[in-house]
Amino acid sequence: MKLLSRIEEIILLSIMRLGQEAYGMAIRQEVIKATGKKWLLGAIYGPLGRLQKNGYVVTKKGEPTPERGGRAKVYYQVTSKGKEALAEVYRVNALIWKGVTPRKFEG
Repeated sequence: MKLLSRIEEIILLSIMRLGQEAYGMAIRQEVIKATGKKWLLGAIYGPLGRLQKNGYVVTKKGEPTPERGGRAKVYYQVTSKGKEALAEVYRVNALIWKGVTPRKFEG
């Protein structure tokens, strides 16, 4: 299995954390909160498109709302394939980080 990129991993985890409320702006806010960096919405939608294309997420349209000019939100959900990819990244990170602590970064 091909490993996820770091942003794909962060986005998939954000979707899982948000659950039923995982739509573009909410995902962006979750990524900003997790990374402490400002992310443009376009920087989120590119990886989201790849994740969908690769079968790691599926989308579902919500109801149109007047405050969005009649447009519906698109909600994202992690698939079983996406969960497997996250489990693989977790496994690799656990192995590669074994024996390395932040203390080892000092001087």
